[in-house]
Amino acid sequence: MKHDIKDLALADKGNHRIEWAAKTMPVLELIKKRFHKEKPLKDIRLGLCLHVTTETASLCRTLKAGGAEVFLCASNPLSTQDDVAAALVKTDKIPVYAIKGEDNETYYKHIFAVIDSKPQITMDDGADLLSTLHSKKPELLPELLGGTEETTTGVIRLKAMAHDKALKYPVIAVNDALTKHLFDNRYGTGQSTIDGIIRSTNRLLAGSDFVICGYGWCGRGVARRAAGQGARVIVTEVDPLKALEAIMDGYRVMPLADAAPIGDFFVTVTGDINVIRPEHFELMKSGAVVCNSGHFNVELDLPGLEKISSSRRQVRDFLEEYVLKPSGKSVFILGEGRLINLAAAEGHPSSVMDMSFANQALSAEYVVKHKGKLPLKVSPVPPAIDNEIARLKLEAIGSKIDTLTKEQEEYLASWKEGT
Repeated sequence: MKHDIKDLALADKGNHRIEWAAKTMPVLELIKKRFHKEKPLKDIRLGLCLHVTTETASLCRTLKAGGAEVFLCASNPLSTQDDVAAALVKTDKIPVYAIKGEDNETYYKHIFAVIDSKPQITMDDGADLLSTLHSKKPELLPELLGGTEETTTGVIRLKAMAHDKALKYPVIAVNDALTKHLFDNRYGTGQSTIDGIIRSTNRLLAGSDFVICGYGWCGRGVARRAAGQGARVIVTEVDPLKALEAIMDGYRVMPLADAAPIGDFFVTVTGDINVIRPEHFELMKSGAVVCNSGHFNVELDLPGLEKISSSRRQVRDFLEEYVLKPSGKSVFILGEGRLINLAAAEGHPSSVMDMSFANQALSAEYVVKHKGKLPLKVSPVPPAIDNEIARLKLEAIGSKIDTLTKEQEEYLASWKEGT
């Protein structure tokens, strides 16, 4: 079986860690048991371009239980957990093409290895697999039944493709499911981003000024966790509604140029390019720590930072010092500007990824059931799937809710009763 990973000998360690993560992924486990009986993905080739983590391993095992042939590559050069990759190859016989720290050339070589499997469904985290298929292997597009997209950045790219009529097969925006972005983006990104910052710096957040660029669901989560650590949170935004919400949530809001001289820590979570630029780096105090938790490493203008720096050196794992000229001030960049929660930490906790990957599994099943009938656009996860995942999660954690009485249902459906 073809594969390209760091070391097959890491498989035992990977299996133990996958087993540990699976203990708090009950929804995916229930889906896996049903898939094993029903085989809804029988003989379907799935090409996955996702972060190669313990949680992704549980998704791969669920898809394989459903009868699918699974092929996996990394969706970011720094997000692979090498022991997990080894476990999937050795234990599950899944072709994996991913090595933590791989260069850009290897990253795309691995994407092409998955494309060579001629997938019928793609699963993306950032849309690199889909966009590469469209631009480099368009002859394979007629075989595609559909795809799914895991993250905000990828959905933005895919909607742009659909707008330009460049999208050639239907895609389900898993990121936009309520059971995904309300939990994964907010609670998962919030905790894992702080985890990555602390692991790479070992700095105290309490009493610091913590600047968050972007107040979407990810930004909200990071802000809440930073405030919980005792940091004074500052939010920068371009959307007046989100800025107003941040103020109502108790945070200071100001332009980045005003926040730059104040901040001790900076995190970008916007999904846009060049958010923190040379003019901002020059305003920062010496010792400022800067990182990104958006999908791509474009939110920090690192080429621009390089131009205004006299030197650059590795100080700790995932922490580099840039010395600015002519001031001599030091600015510290975490994880090469890549998503810090996976570059320096382990990504989201498994209990929140349980719902995200349940959406992936059930969306793949939905694509197969509706092959040839889905519209050629980026579509939301069907509400029935969203609600079923929430129901299963509540059941799994032992929580119950009320149900409407017949009278209440009739009242909500009526327009005749008033004051």
